[in-house]
Amino acid sequence: MFHAEPKPDLCNCLALRKAARHVSQLYDRCLAPTGLRVTQFSILARLHRQGPQTMGELAAQLVLDRTTLTRNLRPLARDKLVAVRNDPRDGRRRALSITAHGTERLRVAAPLWTTAQKRFEHAYGGTDSLALRGVLAKIANLDLAAG
Repeated sequence: MFHAEPKPDLCNCLALRKAARHVSQLYDRCLAPTGLRVTQFSILARLHRQGPQTMGELAAQLVLDRTTLTRNLRPLARDKLVAVRNDPRDGRRRALSITAHGTERLRVAAPLWTTAQKRFEHAYGGTDSLALRGVLAKIANLDLAAG
């Protein structure tokens, strides 16, 4: 039976989510003139760097469930920034690719993303930011399903 009131400052998940929301708000504010949210910017950047991918591949790389990925893709597809087609390797799967319009939006958004990146690094510290990305990558790769 649960007797004690949980202490939010002891909850790893809450601490990570609060920090992520706080930082996401900075990036979203900086990217606002482009109409992109940081999650959408990340999708465009990944597709630009790595080329066409299936929804499953992209979801795994971004550590998103398919429902969240679909929700983020909807406005990108609607605005013709991302093309969604049958995967030529397997017609049952959907392949995603960035369009010319998406590449142009990414080009316009990139300096604004850089502004957000610099603001965060100025506030948190460049060396600490690098170390933080290393720690977060380690967390993202943990096998938390195992006992």
